Amino acid sequence: MSPHGSEAPSPWVQRWSHLVRPQGTVLDVACGQGRHAYWFYKRNHPLALVDRSQAAIESIAIPAASCEAVVADIEAGPWPFAGRQFDAVVVTNYLWRPLLPTLLASLAPGGVLIYETFAQGNETVGKPSRPDFLLRPGELLELCRDLRVVAFEDGYQDTPARFVQRIAAVREMASPGTVPRYPLA
Repeated sequence: MSPHGSEAPSPWVQRWSHLVRPQGTVLDVACGQGRHAYWFYKRNHPLALVDRSQAAIESIAIPAASCEAVVADIEAGPWPFAGRQFDAVVVTNYLWRPLLPTLLASLAPGGVLIYETFAQGNETVGKPSRPDFLLRPGELLELCRDLRVVAFEDGYQDTPARFVQRIAAVREMASPGTVPRYPLA
């Protein structure tokens, strides 16, 4: 296994990562072995990472100067980045609904939310199968109603078989008259 995990970054994260401002700080939530962190690191983004697994955090081969890695149980403990905002918040294969408002509050003006996780229907093809871990139809759209949705998908994927919901959404710039640019992929 490579030091940053053997899994390739999600094609969804790769596709929409260009929306993150150059050298913007990226928060990778439930980062695991850092497949997305490493993707952003290679593109010169400073990183903040959080995962509950000490072993996963220790396996991430990104220099400490570029990466603030935190071991924390974000479901049972306090949010380790309270009061901070990031140029991107990236979440894949993770859902803890009580944390969703905190994730949105963690987006800086112009910041990008790139989120991809399992959706209802997944219980028919595998795990996760509990409703607590599956997004309801349109749930990410509703969550991002105050953001500019750049892309959204909800449906079945073949390889591996799964139902997913994905969104790329941007918090509008705070200053009036500022028009953020959303380059096409």
